[in-house]
Order: sequence, then C-alpha cells, then structure tokens
Amino acid sequence: MTTTSPTTASASDAPAPHMAGNFAPVTDELTAYDLPVTGTIPPELTGWFLRNGPNPRDAATPHWFFGDGMVHGLRLEGGRAVSYRNRWVRTATLTEGARPVDAQGRRNLAAGVANTHVVRHAGRTLALVESSFPYEIDCRPGHELETIGVHDFGGRLTTAMTAHPKTCPVTGELHFFGYGGPTPPYLTYHRADASGELVLSRPIDVPGPTMMHDFHLTARHVVFMDLPVVFDHSRPGMPYRWDPEYGARLGVLRRDDPRGAVRWLSIDPCYVFHALNAHDEGDRRIVLHVARYADFGDGTPAHLWRWTIDLDTGTVAEEQLDDCFCEFPRVDDRLAGQPARFGHATTAELPGTGPIPGALLRYDLEKGGVVRHDFGPGRTPGEAVFAPADDRPGGPGWLLTYVYDASTDASDLVVLDTEDISADPVATVHLPQRVPYGFHGNWLPDPAS
Repeated sequence: MTTTSPTTASASDAPAPHMAGNFAPVTDELTAYDLPVTGTIPPELTGWFLRNGPNPRDAATPHWFFGDGMVHGLRLEGGRAVSYRNRWVRTATLTEGARPVDAQGRRNLAAGVANTHVVRHAGRTLALVESSFPYEIDCRPGHELETIGVHDFGGRLTTAMTAHPKTCPVTGELHFFGYGGPTPPYLTYHRADASGELVLSRPIDVPGPTMMHDFHLTARHVVFMDLPVVFDHSRPGMPYRWDPEYGARLGVLRRDDPRGAVRWLSIDPCYVFHALNAHDEGDRRIVLHVARYADFGDGTPAHLWRWTIDLDTGTVAEEQLDDCFCEFPRVDDRLAGQPARFGHATTAELPGTGPIPGALLRYDLEKGGVVRHDFGPGRTPGEAVFAPADDRPGGPGWLLTYVYDASTDASDLVVLDTEDISADPVATVHLPQRVPYGFHGNWLPDPAS
C-alpha cells in the first residue's frame, strides 16, 4: 500500500455536524491491492465502483455541500477486489485557490469542487458539481482516478452543469441543465449527442434563481422542478432559503420540440433533491417518483412520493407511497426514462440528524411494497448503485454501496443480491480506510471487447 499527498484537516473541540464522525474528511490518498473479502464477489462484476463526496483538504467548510471533491474507487475483476484508491479531484479551486467570482464580479465556471457525482458518457468519466463545469478523470490502467482537467464540451458549454444529468438508454443522448447566477437566464437546458458533442443549449424562462438540483427525463419529455428554495446571497454558508410564497411547479418540455414552449403545472410547495425515475404512461400522462421534503432546512426527512401529470387537465396528482425516511433513490440506469418496476433508496443519517439505523430499501413501484436490508447497529450505508447481472434491463443484479462501521471506524464495500436484498450480503470487501459519507456514484463496467 502506498500513501501520497498527506494533509492535515482542521479540527476544533466542537466540530460542526458535517465535520464530525464519519462526515469528517480523511487526510490521505491511498492505493491498496488485493483487498480481503468475506463471501464471494460475483465474477460478472468487472469494472469500477466509483463514489464522489466532499472531503475538505485544508480547512473546515461552512456546509457539507462545499468540501473538495474526493472520488473513492474500487476495482473488481473476475471475483477479485483488485484495488482501492481515493483521489481528490484536482480542480482549480483545490490547486490554485480559484474563486467562483473574481474581483471584477466575473463568474469563473472552472472554479468548483466537483464533489457531488461521477458519471460516464461518450467514453469520458466526469466528476460533477452543479455550480461549475465538470472535471474529467482518468480510469485507464495506470492512470486510475487522476484528474485530466475541465471539460466544457469544446468551449460550447457556457453555464454550470447539473450533477444529475440523464443518459437516454435508447438514443445515448446526455440531457442536463445549468442553473445559478444572480441574473437571467436562471435556467438553461442542454443536450449532448451519443458521441459527446453538445448539440443544444436553450434558455428557459423562470421567475427567479432557485436551487434546482435534479430533473426528470422520459422517452418523450423533459420535466423541470422549479421549487421554492430561492437564492439569497445575504445568507452565510448555504446561500438559499425556503420561500413557499415563490410557489412550486413542474415544467414539461417535449423532447421532439426542444426549443418549444415549456408547460408549467402547479404542485404543493415542497423540495426535491433527487428523482428516482420517470416515464410516460400512454400519450397524455407522465409518472414521476421522487424523494420529497415537505420543507427545506427544518430537519423534516424525505419520503417516496409519486406525481402523476395529466396533460389533458393540466393537473398533478400527488401521493405519498411510504412513511419511511429515504434518500439517494436509484433505478437500473438502463431503464432511465422508461417504466421500471423496482427502485432503491437509502435510509441513513445526515448532518445534524443523529444516528439513524442504516438500511437499503427496494420498492416495488408497480405492485407496491418494500423489502428492507438492515445493516445492524452502527453500520451505515451510502447510496446504493445497481450493477446488472446480464443484458436484460430490469433483470437481476446487485446493489453496491459503501458501508461505514462506527464500532471499528472502518468501511466496507457491500454487495447485495437484488433478488433478495434482505438476505446476507453476497460479498463484503474490507477497505484500508474509512470512506466518509458522501453523495453519488456509479458502477462503470468495462466496455465490451
């Protein structure tokens, strides 16, 4: 095992919740090989499991969302845990101290922490945060997780990029948006083709600057969520506030008319960080599943809800599906924008909530019901990513997640069989250091030869 770039994270006698326990950063970049495994890693799993999250390098940050991005990667091949490594994303903010706004008030979209997600499109692996450009990282043998640099689609991208782009499994197109900034346009919709070329950027008129973290894609529509968390530069730390007077609405845009009118439909005030999935139901209905908060910033947990848009009446039916707290909802990405029977979500602590029994949830979105995997006292999972067992979308597979054990102050990669997630793990890979709680990641299988 080798160690590089040691640093010292700041600490205090009473750290903020997002700097305490397993929210606190790790200080070293490690590389370890031939990791110990309990159980058997499915031999079909050959590729990278990557997860991004905030890991402040030199100092505490005023909010969990603002730490420097660090990608944790586990390489699996032929039933072996070949290697683990963690690397900071070498953004201009990390290496040069770049600021989002310079002394002349100009926005620098290369200045960001790239700490929220890591996705692959058109052969590029991108670390994302919604306030800036993405950064490309290298997953080639011998270059694992090194930062290549800013990716702005050959200079065509002129806004920030959401951390939650959607890849259409039919066309291979990447759909995304950019928001932010104190002046219009507050929202811009983008589309890149399957080869990675940015082919569409169109502003969308919204009343004001809101925090738009995620959106929805179906086979025929794009649906935006304009929700009442509004930009407020006077607030220290997180520069947004809950303002139910702003209203809440969903904006529907036809994919075959991407420069056409956006139809806005009102819903009850709420906030959504993360969408599970969406699909068209016939010609005139759109079904959306979301992790919905009744409020923002008051500690109220999110629950799974279904919204059904009726395009004939211009109304949205809103229905809570479960009373269990859930976040980080995911689906088999090969069914993104298509009807999917199953969805998965995580129950775990967030900064300030205190300990919550960690569990993964598997929802049957067609027949109802939920199956739960509890990890036991002090064991907390992160987001669970679906890895397929074969080429059938919606077929069998595994859930991969990093799990922190408070009793040992260590982390594992846990592999669960989706056919029965309540059963014991198929495999547990024991990691050389803990993985702090973070945000999102992906299973990136090796391309077929």
